[in-house]
Amino acid sequence: METDPHAVAMRMFGIALRHFRTLAGLSLRELGKRCHYDYSRLSRMENGEHLSDEVLVGTIDQVLHAGGLLKALRCAAQPPSVPIDPLAAAFPVGVLHVGAGDSVVVEIRMLDGRSVRVSMSRRQFGEMLSAGTLRGILPAGVLSVDEADRITQAIAHPRRVDQQVIDYFQRLLVEHYTADKMLGPRQLLGPAMSQLTVLDTLRKQARPPVAKPLLQTLAQYAEFVGWLQQDSGDLHAAVHWSDQATQWAQFAADYQMVAYLLIRKSNIACLAEDATTAVDLAAAAQDVPGGIAPRISALAAQQEARGWAMIGDADHCRRQLDAAAELLRGHSGETDPAGPIYLQHYDLDTFEEQAATCYRNVGRPQDAIPLFERRIAALPANLHRDRAHQMAKLANAVIATTQPEPDRAARLGLACLDLARYTGSARVSKELHTLHGALMARWPDQPDARAFHDALAAS
Repeated sequence: METDPHAVAMRMFGIALRHFRTLAGLSLRELGKRCHYDYSRLSRMENGEHLSDEVLVGTIDQVLHAGGLLKALRCAAQPPSVPIDPLAAAFPVGVLHVGAGDSVVVEIRMLDGRSVRVSMSRRQFGEMLSAGTLRGILPAGVLSVDEADRITQAIAHPRRVDQQVIDYFQRLLVEHYTADKMLGPRQLLGPAMSQLTVLDTLRKQARPPVAKPLLQTLAQYAEFVGWLQQDSGDLHAAVHWSDQATQWAQFAADYQMVAYLLIRKSNIACLAEDATTAVDLAAAAQDVPGGIAPRISALAAQQEARGWAMIGDADHCRRQLDAAAELLRGHSGETDPAGPIYLQHYDLDTFEEQAATCYRNVGRPQDAIPLFERRIAALPANLHRDRAHQMAKLANAVIATTQPEPDRAARLGLACLDLARYTGSARVSKELHTLHGALMARWPDQPDARAFHDALAAS
């Protein structure tokens, strides 16, 4: 079996190239004429033996209407010495069918929402699974052809679903949460919705002992879809999926998840600028029957503090922040593998960023600035969406002090613009438009503010 990641990536590129050429009804000679390229070299590219330059692949991508996929696959197939843009190679893929014979069909989901099905042999598929450089292109969480076979058989025959299938979807969800910090909702909403639909299909025929864990997993997927909808700016859809997640969590008697979802709805209420509802929902989370885990209680207190900050009640805000910090300090090492995935990464560092947001909202931007700066400095370089969001919040804090720095704020805003467009994060965009309004109201002729204005208008 070929295990060299570069060679396997070239094979994947060749398979996709042949698929698009066949779909377009073109022979190798015809494609060569349209691209002004030797058809024999195109043949070698389809066989995984040759990789042309980026400009030509871009031309081929346009001629075949590949929607950028061929360019992304070429990026993944570059030799290891060439830096690979993680954003350009982030096309999710899902295994649709693993046949009883020698064929495997995978679905490649593209950025414009289209899907392309590509057939290959089980051997080729196995080769791709062994190539670590293709993790951004291959099915997340699939470890072997046999596992892919097991998953697809469960989808075809829902009564065969077992704990291993549920574990597979749980692994996918963990990877989605990690990817979300980098890519945002635009890239992840389609794949997450597709997987949620599959899980809902399995739920309708699942029987004990897998019915309850399947419902718990389904509730977590619905919560994640609600979060993606929230981040994309569709608060109505965010509430819908949060409500659906709550129903499934109640079916599974997972009251920790029910409490967490009340906190999530409080968060949505904050974005809708309904501070009173945000406070009420966060307080209700702490009264869920049976009691809640300390980290959920801490998150509820933090979220309630955010609501009080929006109301302008500094005393209630401070008390809730103090309560949250105390709970986190006392239970910093506690995690529940079956609980909400977000809580597995919720710690005092995460709390600090949220506290900074509260300080800014309650009129203490000078206290928020050093917290934002510290959190931005600590962020890994690849967490693009999270970095943009925190930088945009810092920019708004910088111009809200008694000694504002409009030039610095505008430069911070400029640094976020491209990432806001790429990720599709409405939270980042909202912060940038708030920043723009403040800059234009007070410093319309400041050079950096004008540059930010022009760049935002062109986006």
